[in-house]
Amino acid sequence: MTSALRIRRVLSFAALAAAAVLAACAEAPPPAPPPAPPPAASLSPKVIEQAGAYRAYVLKAQQISPAFTNGPSVAEAVRVGAAYEPQQMVRGAIAYGAVAAMQDQAFVAGVRVYAADPEGRRKVAYDIMRDPAYVVGIQGASSAAGQVIAALGGDGQKLLEQGRLVKQAAYDVQRASWSKGDVSGREARLLLAKQLSTTPVLPDIGETSRLQAAAVGAPALGLTGSPASPPYSPVVVRALAVAALANLGYGGDDAMEQVMPLLADPTSGSCLNMSKLNLYQCLAVAKPHYEDVFCLGQHILIDTGACLIKGVGLPAPTDGRMIIVSSETAKPVSTAKPKAAPTRKR
Repeated sequence: MTSALRIRRVLSFAALAAAAVLAACAEAPPPAPPPAPPPAASLSPKVIEQAGAYRAYVLKAQQISPAFTNGPSVAEAVRVGAAYEPQQMVRGAIAYGAVAAMQDQAFVAGVRVYAADPEGRRKVAYDIMRDPAYVVGIQGASSAAGQVIAALGGDGQKLLEQGRLVKQAAYDVQRASWSKGDVSGREARLLLAKQLSTTPVLPDIGETSRLQAAAVGAPALGLTGSPASPPYSPVVVRALAVAALANLGYGGDDAMEQVMPLLADPTSGSCLNMSKLNLYQCLAVAKPHYEDVFCLGQHILIDTGACLIKGVGLPAPTDGRMIIVSSETAKPVSTAKPKAAPTRKR
């Protein structure tokens, strides 16, 4: 075999090998695309607005001063205190609790573990929607529950303490002669209280912006709750559920059909409804201004604060003396309103 022939054969083999390599490269599948990043945590503005409306009422009510100077100052305080609709208050409280839970980084991290896998994310979200208590098993739930309890229980405690000061003022104010005069337009002020109790509260713009920032991780609430062990109240469970769905990418506007039903608790709603019924009964029989002060302190501030406290599973205060009765037989629990000191005869 000549050298030229051998060279041609070597070149032929090389060409075949190169062709085989090129064919193999052409037939190899393209590399798999990287997995899509998990969706960012998001909470619909509709939920944030509920939380903002709740906070707008609570902040105003907490500022009601017991230093009454005349009848109009009492009437204004009653107007401010009566201005919430019970079911909106419950929705707002749970929404605010959800924002508080989203501040807890241990809970957020525990939820985000399930957000990386699309199928796992959908399954966990479905399980939470089907049974909100599923969220209790997620890592970090105990510390987030403590945040919710601190947020709502703290609001309730402040209302309660302010109510005690106002209730005491119903006795103290009797030193002033104006307090013993009859309230003018008594029927109209009762109708106004009922109207305000069915009118939705508008959220405060500044507070809503702060809550929106807190929902995406900004340390805007400054809560310092301690971890809490289960079992949790329905309000706490539902707040955790909404927070978890938001961190799984199911808290936006497109998921409101599933999220909004979580912003409800019949027990808390009944408690707040009863505080309203007791307020109406109290105002219906109150005549002098100091009795309106009593109605404000007991049936607006103390009773409402007690509902928030009990709603997160904390012990009910002894002066939150509401009883659950039907609306047809509702009577004010506190029948012993403060009486004016007897006038000494000369």
